[in-house]
Amino acid sequence: MAAMKYSRELCITLLQDKQTELHNAGLERFPQRSDFSDYEVMSIKAFLGPWPRALEAAGLKEVRGDDRLQKNREKRARAKKRLREAKKAAKAAADQTKESRDEV
Repeated sequence: MAAMKYSRELCITLLQDKQTELHNAGLERFPQRSDFSDYEVMSIKAFLGPWPRALEAAGLKEVRGDDRLQKNREKRARAKKRLREAKKAAKAAADQTKESRDEV
């Protein structure tokens, strides 16, 4: 099968056919890389990208939302704010310790 020339459409068909085959066998899972030959996996990833994106392109898996990027930005902003607050609190504690030493 290595001599066969693959296309984007054929890769999508391979994934969809394997999903149907798994479903008919009573398995409720997505096709895995181990279900295909090395050449098929290489072709699928070349045309469709990383395995999760390939499953999305074939319509087998729900497309990851665009809000993920926004969530990551918000998470980084919260972490940065916590870090600033922790540094400010540490500085205030250090200043207070220094002042109490100066009084003695």
